[in-house]
Amino acid sequence: MVLLVPTLKKTESEIKSIVEDAVQKNKILTLQTYLISDYGEMILRLISAGILERFDRMDLLDIVYSSAKELVINATKANLKRVLFRSLDLDIANPDDYEKGLAHFKENLTEDKILSYKPLFKQYDFPVSATFYYSKDVLNIKVKNNFPLLPFEESRIRDKFQKSISFSSLIDFFMEYGDSTEGAGLGLTMVGILLDQSGIDKHSFSLYSSEKYYETVAKIEIPLSSAYISKRDMFEREFVGKNVSRDEFRKTFKYTYKDFGHRSESSSKQ
Repeated sequence: MVLLVPTLKKTESEIKSIVEDAVQKNKILTLQTYLISDYGEMILRLISAGILERFDRMDLLDIVYSSAKELVINATKANLKRVLFRSLDLDIANPDDYEKGLAHFKENLTEDKILSYKPLFKQYDFPVSATFYYSKDVLNIKVKNNFPLLPFEESRIRDKFQKSISFSSLIDFFMEYGDSTEGAGLGLTMVGILLDQSGIDKHSFSLYSSEKYYETVAKIEIPLSSAYISKRDMFEREFVGKNVSRDEFRKTFKYTYKDFGHRSESSSKQ
């Protein structure tokens, strides 16, 4: 894996060379940042372009770069919430404290105010990582925070995430929710709309939180070839005929960006 950190300043041509070399060697690429800057955005774009250029899919550059950037910004806002609660000595798991902290959170969502918290992101060790896994058939982008969501947070976000699938534009989303969003809903909805408008199934976008690995992850699965079978569709194919519940099968089902070739061939023979 190649790790790119914006604090280790390199020129654009140096970053481009690093990305091109990594892509030719099929290496995973990760950008890790505490607060994305113009320089960090440049790295994101170079990573996106380097992968897509190799597989002759530069037509997807805008959607890949925009989605990755939006998810990094969204994850940074999630980090801001944690930082605010710590700095205000509030218990995020306490309902009363949560409402108090949420009021401060909404007041600090402007770009300038978020920038002022960068030292605390570093002090409390709340980075955001954007990792690119890929093959000639698919590009997966995983954006991670190093903490799990609380149950009620996950419930709220999942509810808004599911409802966002029905929206075809951000105007419709704002008409429905107005200022009631906590900051996460808008970012997730924007990515869903970007995917939909590019002809990519919204279900290729997923969100999960893990106590075991102590992380929260937003992931996008972007097909690079017309033959690619999505993880969701492969699950449905392989579930057919199984004498177990969906939940039980889901526990054993594994399908990564490297599996498509032999899995699609064996699946088609069933």
